Amino acid sequence: MNPRLTLALLPILASTPFLYAEDSMPDPAEVSAAMRKATDFYVSKLASHGGYASSWSRDLSQAEVEGKSSKTIISIQPPGTGTVGLAMMRAWEATGDDAFLAGARGAAQALIDCQLESGGWPTDFDFDGEDREKWFLRKDVLAGKTEQGKLRNYSTLDDNKSQSALLLLVELAHTPRGRTDAELQGAVTYAFDHLLAAQTKIGSWPQQFDSPAPADGMVKKATMPAEWPWVWPKIKYARFHTLNDGNLQKLVELMIRTHELTGEARFLDAAKRVGDFLLLAQFEGEQSAWSQQYDENMIPVWARKFEPPALTSSESYSAVETLFRIWLATGEDKYRDAIPAALDWLDRSRLPDGRWARFYELHTNKPLYCVAETYELTYDDSNTPTHYGFKIDADLGDKITRMRENLARPREELLVTFRDPQTPERWLKAARGLRSKVKTAAETQNDDGVWLDDDQIDAGLFVKHIMAMSAYVKACREASSDR
Repeated sequence: MNPRLTLALLPILASTPFLYAEDSMPDPAEVSAAMRKATDFYVSKLASHGGYASSWSRDLSQAEVEGKSSKTIISIQPPGTGTVGLAMMRAWEATGDDAFLAGARGAAQALIDCQLESGGWPTDFDFDGEDREKWFLRKDVLAGKTEQGKLRNYSTLDDNKSQSALLLLVELAHTPRGRTDAELQGAVTYAFDHLLAAQTKIGSWPQQFDSPAPADGMVKKATMPAEWPWVWPKIKYARFHTLNDGNLQKLVELMIRTHELTGEARFLDAAKRVGDFLLLAQFEGEQSAWSQQYDENMIPVWARKFEPPALTSSESYSAVETLFRIWLATGEDKYRDAIPAALDWLDRSRLPDGRWARFYELHTNKPLYCVAETYELTYDDSNTPTHYGFKIDADLGDKITRMRENLARPREELLVTFRDPQTPERWLKAARGLRSKVKTAAETQNDDGVWLDDDQIDAGLFVKHIMAMSAYVKACREASSDR
């Protein structure tokens, strides 16, 4: 352990009840070195134009993203370029080691170089493959290109893609070096201008966008149709109001964080508009929940062939968390007041085995499933496709319980939980709480400094372990500081 850190920690450690041999604190210097080893390998061996895939073969011959592989492809979808870069940035914040910041800036450069003219990002990008010729890029427009032609230009918000990319950029843009980085600042401003313009009049976002939202969009309460098609109509769904996969939740998190960094009211206003949309999208009465997607008339509709117009447990709880976060940020009780009825619906809709169906039929609240071979809708759960979660695990019950407990607490008390600890003792408690995660990271890191899943180098594990190790090192540092 760093001698100075050890000496500074001794008065605090001596007053704590744990035993050094059996319950030891990992050495922050060793943890920092492990983080550096992992990051050096990623930057030198895995980065493609500064960006990252989701996983790599052990021999590094192929990089993989969802559904694709190539030696040079990068993923925008987490875990990928934005999330790997953000983990490196957190390591820099914890250690002050500029190698981590350089890695994060490299990831940001990859995102800047594949930013679309529409302001956001696609799912993935291959700089050395055909992708360069398929997409209408902002950098090409800056270089004088004016005609889009048949080039693709849809920025996607599905699965936290553009949101995670922009979060890394905006975090970097508010570091001392980032504030004077004209290229980075330009990409952030451009992205937010286009993203905010794509927010619909009612306050939602679609799954994808390539232009500003219509100014004459409808603002009305959601309604359930008396009848709806049981057969998938094969319609395009990318422009629907979309809650699927945390689409709006991640946008709200991005907007609130950006408001914290900038103080600009437009970002908090955008988050509040999402809250207002969720209030309109929530149904009333016994089915006070949400659907995955709504059309322009605020009626639940089909998306993919296994996503019917229905109430959804996963998206409904995501809406609950989103409203809760907006309430904490604003103090406006209307967002909080919509939550209990949704939790009551979730409690009533629990299956006999303790889980939840993903989908519940409009009006009847019967669980809905798809047949594996044909994707026909059915009430029978005995033969469902395995690629999609038609049931939600029972740990949702723990989340519901915690949410009810939080709703019973004053907002001012809850806000404290979002702040850093204020005393060395509290920082030490935070460090102690992270010990098991740090030890797991150390025990599973291989000789190259990376983490494997099923014999592949896994970016998700990098993000998970670097985030935990960074939080630990920071907590140890703060526990030892003079205040």
